[in-house]
Amino acid sequence: MDEMEEELKCPVCGSFYREPIILPCSHNICLACARNILVQTPEAESPQSSRASGSGVSDYDYLDLDKMSLYSEADSGYGSYGGFVSAPTTPCQKSPNGVRVFPPTVPQSAPQQHLLPHPASLPPIPRNSCITCPQCHRSLILDDRGLRGFPKNRVLEGVVDRYQQSKAAALKCQLCERSPKEATVMCEQCDVFYCDPCRMRCHPPRGPLAKHRLVPPAQGRISRRASPRKISTCTEHELENLSMYCVQCKMPVCYQCLEEGKHGTHEVKALGAMWKLHKGQLSHALNGLSDRATEAKEFLVQLRNMVQHIQENGVEFEACLVAQCDALIDALNRRKAQLLAQVNKEHEHKLKVVRDQISHCTVKLRQTTGLMEYCLEVIKENDPSGFLQISDALIRRVHVTESQWGKGTLTPRMTSDFDLTLDSGPLLQTIHQLDFMQMKVPAAPILQLEECCTQNNSATLSWKQPPLSTITVEGYILELDDGNGGPFREVYVGTETICTVDGLHFNSTYKSRVKAFNSSGVGQYSKTLIMQTSEIAWFTFDPASAHPDIVFSNDNLTVSCNSYDDRVVLGNTAFSRGVHYWEMTVDRYDNHPDPAFGISRGDVLKDVMLGKDDKAWAMYVDNNRSWFMHNNSHTNRTDGGISKGATIGVLLDFTRRILIFLINDEQQGPVAFEGLEGAYYPAISLNRNVQITLHTGLPIPDFYTPGEADPTSSVC
Repeated sequence: MDEMEEELKCPVCGSFYREPIILPCSHNICLACARNILVQTPEAESPQSSRASGSGVSDYDYLDLDKMSLYSEADSGYGSYGGFVSAPTTPCQKSPNGVRVFPPTVPQSAPQQHLLPHPASLPPIPRNSCITCPQCHRSLILDDRGLRGFPKNRVLEGVVDRYQQSKAAALKCQLCERSPKEATVMCEQCDVFYCDPCRMRCHPPRGPLAKHRLVPPAQGRISRRASPRKISTCTEHELENLSMYCVQCKMPVCYQCLEEGKHGTHEVKALGAMWKLHKGQLSHALNGLSDRATEAKEFLVQLRNMVQHIQENGVEFEACLVAQCDALIDALNRRKAQLLAQVNKEHEHKLKVVRDQISHCTVKLRQTTGLMEYCLEVIKENDPSGFLQISDALIRRVHVTESQWGKGTLTPRMTSDFDLTLDSGPLLQTIHQLDFMQMKVPAAPILQLEECCTQNNSATLSWKQPPLSTITVEGYILELDDGNGGPFREVYVGTETICTVDGLHFNSTYKSRVKAFNSSGVGQYSKTLIMQTSEIAWFTFDPASAHPDIVFSNDNLTVSCNSYDDRVVLGNTAFSRGVHYWEMTVDRYDNHPDPAFGISRGDVLKDVMLGKDDKAWAMYVDNNRSWFMHNNSHTNRTDGGISKGATIGVLLDFTRRILIFLINDEQQGPVAFEGLEGAYYPAISLNRNVQITLHTGLPIPDFYTPGEADPTSSVC
C-alpha cells in the first residue's frame, strides 16, 4: 500500500486528492487546484477575437503561446479572474511538486485567509479561461461550463478515502482546528466524526439535530465503507445518470446524450457490460505487469546479491593486492640484502689490499731507514782501509734497495672509490608502470545446443560467451576426440563462434569442447557435448576435385565425360573406418569402353585410367571380362562384363582392410585388395561412351559378414 501513495497525491498540491476531476489527457487534479492554475486569456488575443479579426492565429498557436506564458520565468502574470494583472499584484506560487500556481485575484481589503476559499464560494469561471495539465503540459480552453465540464473521478476519490482510513491509527475529529482530538462519535446523517467538545458545540442534541443518529467511530468507519456506491451523473446533463458507454468517444454517457447530444450516431453499449469488459482487460494487463514486477523484484534481489558479492570480491581483491605488493617488497628486500652483501665483499677486499700494501711498505721502509742510518754511521768512520773493505757491498745494497722502490711501488694498489653503480632505472620505471590489467582469463564459453548439429560425417558447433562476461576474448580453441574414446585434439583455433568440422567417421560418437583465450591466458573448457555422426554414408561425386572434362547432373549423382580419354572423378567423402558399401549403375554404354571403379587417395592422377598410378585401387571392366589394377599392375582377370543397366557394387571393409567388387549383386572375382589403411575416396574413371549414376546409403549385402573390428576400428 505504501508504494501506491504517490498515485493518490495531486501533482499540484502534493496532498491526497480531494474532489479529483479527470482532464482530457486522462490525468487527475484536485478541483480546488484546478481553479488555482486557471489562466484567463485576454479578449484581444482570444481565439474568438482572433477569428473575428481575421488575424489567422489558430487555437493551436494560441495554446502554444499561452503555454509559454504559463511556464516562462518572465511571463506577464495572467490571473484566474479579471484579465491582465501585474506580477507584483498576483505573484505566482509553486506547489510542493514544483508546479506553478496562479492564485485567484482578490480585492486588496480582503483578509489573507480568503485567498483560497472553498470552491462552492468562488464566483463563476470567466470566459476564455485556460487550464494546463501540470503533468503533460497540454493546454485546454474551457467552455461555458468551466470546470463542471470535466468528469469527477469518483473511483479515485473512493480509493483515497479507503487508503486514508486504512492508514489512520485512530479516527480524529474532523472539526478541531488545531491538533485534532480523537473522535468519540460519528453522525450518520452528517457523515462527520466529532470529539466531545466539538459535538457539544457543533452538534447539540436539540432541535433538528436531536433526530440524528450518533454511533461509535469504529461503527461509523464500517458504515462508511458499506455505504452504497454513488451514482455518477452526466457532465452535460447534470440530472441524468450515466447509463451507457460510447465506444467511439470511450466515455460513459447518459440517455439524453444519445437522444440530443453528439453521441446520437455513435455505437454505444451497456455500461455494466463495458464495466466488466474493461475490468477484465485491466486484470489481463495487470497480469503482464505483474510478471514484469516479479522479474524486477528478482532482478533487484540479483543486484543486492551483486552488492554483497562486490563487497566480498573487493575485500578478497584488496587482500590479494596487499599480498602481491608485500611479495614485491620481500623480493626487493632480498635483492637489497644480496646487493649489500656484494658491497660488503668489495669493501672488505679493498681494505685487505690497502692494509697488505701498508704492511709491506712499512716493513720495506723500516729496512730502508735502517740501511740509511747504518751507512751514515759508516761514513763517519776515519779508517780508510776498513771503509774500503765494506764500501762496495754497501753501495750495491743501497742501489738494490733503491731499485726496490721503483715505479709502481709507491702507487696505491686499490682506489678508494667503489666501481659499482646500481641500475635502478628500469625497476623504477616498472614500478611506475605497475597497474591493474583490465583483462582476466576468459570464462568458459556456453555451447548453443540449438545450433549444434551433425550432418552425414560433418559436425557443426556454435558457442558464445556468458551474457554478463565483459572480459576480452581474443580467440577460441575447439577440440574433438577421435570418435573412439581417444584423447582430445585441436580442430579449430580462431575468432569465430561457429565451426563445421568435416571428414569425421560415420556412425561414431564424438566428444567436443571449446575454450577461450586472451593475452592473460586460456580459460576453462565449456561443457562437453557428445555428437553422433550418420550411421550410413551419404555422398555424391565431387565437382571441385574432378577433371574438367567430367559432366555432372542429377545433383552430382550422375556423371559423364566429354573426352575419349579416361578421366577420374572422386566422391566428396573419404572413409578410414568401418564397413561401407555403394553402387553405381551404367546408364549408357557405347562402343564397349572399359570404365574403372574403386577407391583412391585425394591426390590421384585425374587424366589416366583409375589404377594406373599408386594412388588408386580399382577394377576396370568391359563387356566380357574385368581386371583388378593398382600402380598399373593388372591381376585376377575374371569373366563377366557389363552393359547398359548393369550395377557395380564396391564393398570397403576397414575391419578386415579389404576391398571387394560386385557386378549385378554377384561378387566379381576374389578379394581384390588387402592391407588397406588410411583415408580413401570412392572413385571411378570413364570416357564419353559411358554415363554412371551413384547410389549411396545402402546396407551391406546379405552374403557378406563383417569381420571383428580391431581395437582402433568400428563398424559404420
